[in-house]
Amino acid sequence: MIAAINRILEHDGHQYHVQSEDLGLEEKSFEVRVFLKGTVLWHKRVPYSEGVDLSAPKAEIEEQVHALMDKTIHTVEAAIAKGKIR
Repeated sequence: MIAAINRILEHDGHQYHVQSEDLGLEEKSFEVRVFLKGTVLWHKRVPYSEGVDLSAPKAEIEEQVHALMDKTIHTVEAAIAKGKIR
C-alpha cells in the first residue's frame, strides 16, 4: 500500500494542496483531494480498474498504483491551472 502523494501547486496567487491517498487492496481504489486553506474544494475516488493489473505481483501492483496516482495528480493540477477547480 502506498500511503499518499502530496503536492503543492501555486496558481493565480493561491497555494493548492493536492493529495492522493491509497485506500488499499480491500477498497481497490484511492482518493484524490484538492485543498485550499484547509478546505476541500474537490475530491474523487479512483478505482484501480482504471489502470492496475491486480493479478500482478504485489510489488508491481504498488508500482502501478503509484503511477496511476501520479498521473491522476497531474490531471488534477492541469484542471486547477485551467480554472476548472477553484
